[in-house]
Amino acid sequence: MYDFIYVFILFLIYSMIGWIVDVIGSAIDNHKLKNRGFLIGPYCPIYGISAIFMVYCLGQYENDVIVLFVMSVLVCSVMEYVTSYIMEKMFHARWWDYTNIPFNLNGRICLRNSMMFGMLSLFLLKIMNPFISGLISNISPMILIIIGTILLCIFVIDVCVSLNIINKIKITTDNIRKDKTEEITKEVKKILLKRSLLARRVINAFPNFKMISRK
Repeated sequence: MYDFIYVFILFLIYSMIGWIVDVIGSAIDNHKLKNRGFLIGPYCPIYGISAIFMVYCLGQYENDVIVLFVMSVLVCSVMEYVTSYIMEKMFHARWWDYTNIPFNLNGRICLRNSMMFGMLSLFLLKIMNPFISGLISNISPMILIIIGTILLCIFVIDVCVSLNIINKIKITTDNIRKDKTEEITKEVKKILLKRSLLARRVINAFPNFKMISRK
């Protein structure tokens, strides 16, 4: 139980750090602060999952900076590409699009972000993780389990509520879908922005959201 909670706490911390980086990056691109991600809370699981993978699977390359950087770029790029692909197939919508950014791959990932992820990964494994792991290890196991269990319950509830909201967005897009046009995408956004606060939050979190044709 302790090991599971320990890893979950690490996952949650890195998900929150990833959310902060994402919010800052979005603010730079769009000149406006937005609550990024699909979940209500201030965390993006894709960053947490990537960080945990790097900590436990790429730690063996810690002393080889070049290999570590390349592997980190590959892992983060694959994670972002796969997430984009799965979300597109599930909801028939493109949630982010790097088409206008140089050196992109199908608009799902781009060289700029991949390089940034690589640099952040070096910082993560060399400096951040040893520090954070040390702090967590100093917490009493019983207290850590209690805190972790509470946070886990909150996280699970967040995931369930957020998936329900995203499913409603899918239903809305399916109901008015005609073809792949900017007009239909605008109509979808118009309808969703009149819905619940949570639906508006998800749409506002992804300014490049657009519908795609079914295949």
